[in-house]
Amino acid sequence: MRLAVWSGPRNISTALMRSFGQVMTPVDEPLYAFYLDRTGLEHPMREAVLASQSRDWRQVVEDLDALPGPVYEKHMAHHLLPEVGRDWLARRTNVLLIRHPAEVLASYARARPELVAEDLGFLQQAELLDTLADPIVVDSEDILRDPAAKLAELCERAGLLFDERMLSWGSGARAEDGAWAPHWYGSVHASSGFAAWKARSRDVLPRYQAVYEQLVPAYERLKEVAL
Repeated sequence: MRLAVWSGPRNISTALMRSFGQVMTPVDEPLYAFYLDRTGLEHPMREAVLASQSRDWRQVVEDLDALPGPVYEKHMAHHLLPEVGRDWLARRTNVLLIRHPAEVLASYARARPELVAEDLGFLQQAELLDTLADPIVVDSEDILRDPAAKLAELCERAGLLFDERMLSWGSGARAEDGAWAPHWYGSVHASSGFAAWKARSRDVLPRYQAVYEQLVPAYERLKEVAL
């Protein structure tokens, strides 16, 4: 069993990795160094990321395939650049983890104010929805509203047995955390389970309105087929 979960940034992707990491071997964003190398983007802790992983996507896939299962792969959908082959995805059960784009924009912009639609994963998730065989789509809001019920439903669709251990974990850093964890994972390191859901503003700043309008159609398509 290889579960590949494709998320955008500023979702609950790391918390979900903690959850499934209780019962599977977790791998944290293995295509990140490849993505930074090819795009040349300046991300926090860029040099540390580049030094920590292979920059060859083929080598990344080979290394992932060599891991004994069960394996949980946490991926950012925007790391899947057009030049990356897609055949290897058929060897995985693929999950698309979504969050309302207004909430993603508000959170991500605080860390990287200069952004474009392609940075946030929705467009790539819509492509995966079209090209993958029966991907599972789940909204992070639904997980936070009822973690036990939604994780049980997700596990059933993926062909896994839900385990109560997935609802909590020890706080602190983990060996599987990527080199970028010191910048991004503060709240997860302080956590021991899923945070309770709370309503957040979905107002969009005028400077991001055009990006938001690009993301909404993709999100709505994904939401229509979500668990």
